[in-house]
Amino acid sequence: MLTFVIYIISFLPLLLSIATGENSPPYSPTDIILLDCGAQSNTISLDGRNWDADSDQSKFSAPNRENASFVSTASHQDSSVTGNPYMTARIFRSEFTYKFPVLPGPKFLRLYFYSAEYSGLNITTSFFSVTVNSYTLLSNFSAYLTASATRPRAPYFIKEFIITVWDNQMLNLTFTPFLNSYAFINGIEIVSMPSSLYMDGDDNQPTLVGFGSSFLLQNTTNLETLYRLNVGGQEISNRDDTGMYRTWQQDWDYIYAGAVGSVQSFLNDPIKYTPETPAYTAPVNVYATERTMNADSHINLHYNLTWIFPVDVQFYYLVRLHFCENPNITKANQRVFSIFINNQTAERQLDVFKWTGGSGIPMYEDYVVLATKKQLWLDLHPNMRSTPTYADAILNGIEIFKLNNSQGILAGPNPDTLATPKSPKQNPILQNSSRNKTLSRILPILGAVLGATILLSLLLGCFIFKRKRRVKDSISFPSEFTKPEDTSSFLPSDLCRRFSIIEIKAATHNFDEQFLIGHGGFGDVYKGLIDGGVTTVAIKRLNPSSKQGAHEFQTEIALLSQLRHLHLVSLIGYCNEQDEMILVYEYLPHGTLRDHLYNTDNPPLSWKLRLEICLGAARGLLYLHRDAKQSIIHRDVKSSNILLDENYVA
Repeated sequence: MLTFVIYIISFLPLLLSIATGENSPPYSPTDIILLDCGAQSNTISLDGRNWDADSDQSKFSAPNRENASFVSTASHQDSSVTGNPYMTARIFRSEFTYKFPVLPGPKFLRLYFYSAEYSGLNITTSFFSVTVNSYTLLSNFSAYLTASATRPRAPYFIKEFIITVWDNQMLNLTFTPFLNSYAFINGIEIVSMPSSLYMDGDDNQPTLVGFGSSFLLQNTTNLETLYRLNVGGQEISNRDDTGMYRTWQQDWDYIYAGAVGSVQSFLNDPIKYTPETPAYTAPVNVYATERTMNADSHINLHYNLTWIFPVDVQFYYLVRLHFCENPNITKANQRVFSIFINNQTAERQLDVFKWTGGSGIPMYEDYVVLATKKQLWLDLHPNMRSTPTYADAILNGIEIFKLNNSQGILAGPNPDTLATPKSPKQNPILQNSSRNKTLSRILPILGAVLGATILLSLLLGCFIFKRKRRVKDSISFPSEFTKPEDTSSFLPSDLCRRFSIIEIKAATHNFDEQFLIGHGGFGDVYKGLIDGGVTTVAIKRLNPSSKQGAHEFQTEIALLSQLRHLHLVSLIGYCNEQDEMILVYEYLPHGTLRDHLYNTDNPPLSWKLRLEICLGAARGLLYLHRDAKQSIIHRDVKSSNILLDENYVA
């Protein structure tokens, strides 16, 4: 018996090794640094990882640490805060640099912030910049404003960056407080990654959306992670990632309106990784869960699966989309769909089964897009040109990264508080209730042939024919115009927003003439402010004597709400109360092109700008003719129907 026990014990290390090997993640980082800033002794976080103390003797701190910084503990612990590394911080009154010796290659750099009071300092007065080597990660940064803008509201957050470190180079992380302010940091994490994870080399470059060409993404580019979503699935913690401690959030907060489609999971079916999509690309649960459209193909053809993401303008963004076809799809041409990013065609016909060679085989596609507005739109729509079996689309995961600009800057402005799009009612399946019945009533209307009268009022801002006068930029709202009515709507909420007549009157000060900015045979156009005065809009009030009736008004809204493109004026919503027929559009402050060409006091447009305006209008027309779900011929292209935004973009 003793011999048998010794035999078993001798093999125990081998058995443990085998078990560990089976459960080990696909990737083992060569660099892992966890620094609990302000802590006086090493700590263990809830995820089981060991954090080094950032004491005054820390091997990573700058020589001037005693004069430039001090440590502090948060004055209180919010119920949502898990403890370290958030409860202690290092405070900087002057420039301070951490120096991290790491191996060459790309690294995840994660900065942990807890927006709280430290040593009696007012957190609202903390503004600072953060640089790494020669790149600016944050500038005029406010942790307080950033935390206030998160949804759901949380006082703590992580800023994640992808930084490439070169041979014989350290990772130098510098905090610089603004004058009469202070900087702080709660935790610093550095984790290496496979060199080809996000930058695959010259042979596999991402598509530049809107141009049909490749975008040269070099390993000299640094990135900021903005969104990493497990589409259709639950949150995946950093412990359940593939070895790089990434967190994958749910996608609920970014779904547009109520058209959420349906979610499915196939956790018992194997995921067959490939050399093109190795196992460290994304966890199994990303590819085993999905969001698709509704089971009713008739409905699917008349809406998009849409996600909206707040972004900073004038930066390029890398959008990585993860796909894996489920076992119910058994052959090619059963599910084919198109991908649109910022209303531009990113992929015309994607058949996941055909592209991967079967179900259960993951893939991803990378796209780069230039953000010219503060929102990045992602739309999926069935493509029926090859007559697939189902009118459907599928998505498993989303990753969105900001790319540094030519000056090496990733920093953007501090966010507006609560700027994230409002989450819809959380229901994983598009309900077969009155909403679908409403859609069923609208769909026949969508197929109707529209007359020239409606087409003339459709596009490119033809709701403004003539500028009348400049309107005051600040409006006070009378108290009687502050509560919207709650009445039924004849259109589903996923198409566009419905305004009450009280909201419209509040926005225009009861249709005061001082807000009148244009008029035509269709009626008058007013400048207005909605959402408490935050958003400026153009409000088109149809003339009661117009030949357009309620039926045509419904049809116009149904069509307009599905047209979204950088160079088309967006329909925001409508109002149909008290015998009014009102459309609400985005407001373009520079008016019509005609206003800048004929009999004008406006400064002359340069020839380069005129060419850009022409190109913008041409791209809008191309979208209508070729890329819109229902092709439309404008038939009234003229300078008074071309509007210019704040950057003179048509």
